[in-house]
Amino acid sequence: MIAHVKGKIIHKSPESVIIDVAGVGYEVHIPLSTYYKLPEMEEYVSLNTYTHIREDAMQLYGFFTQREKEIFQLLIAVSGVGPRLARNILSGIPADDLASAISSADIARLKAIPGIGGKTAERLVVELKDKMTAVSGVRGQGSGVRGDDGMSRDVYSALVNLGYKGPVADRAIEKARKTNAEAATFEILLKESLKVLAHG
Repeated sequence: MIAHVKGKIIHKSPESVIIDVAGVGYEVHIPLSTYYKLPEMEEYVSLNTYTHIREDAMQLYGFFTQREKEIFQLLIAVSGVGPRLARNILSGIPADDLASAISSADIARLKAIPGIGGKTAERLVVELKDKMTAVSGVRGQGSGVRGDDGMSRDVYSALVNLGYKGPVADRAIEKARKTNAEAATFEILLKESLKVLAHG
């Protein structure tokens, strides 16, 4: 499975981007949230990818953050939700807002997403409410540093996957950023956040 692609952008549109990796062009389907963050043509980009294999095709779906990729994978596990619809869902609502709507069973908010009807919205809540709460916590809890930048959100996701509660992870990331202004990479910020958690 291709889980990550890094290379030069040679074509981009709101639906997909072609990335030149050592002379091979990979077409990666993307949500609008990723499209808006893409650099200019001929510049380099790094995307987290999910490989979808069908009998007649292999497709790549790409995301700027690991968090979006994880939510995408949760969505396609829901009955009746394929990769294309999952991508469209993430194009119609920010990942944090989607997680919050599912966690709080906000059917009306989910139905407002293009392509989502009442039955699909109900299935999302029934099948993902607990999982989405575990992945993201509920918006409004903790310090909210997840909204600051993609790196903070990725570190948050990693901490939650390690078993830390959402508000606890938020506070650790915020403190790590305040005490170490040089935490400029995912690895450093994660390490500093874990140090905060280790010291209570």
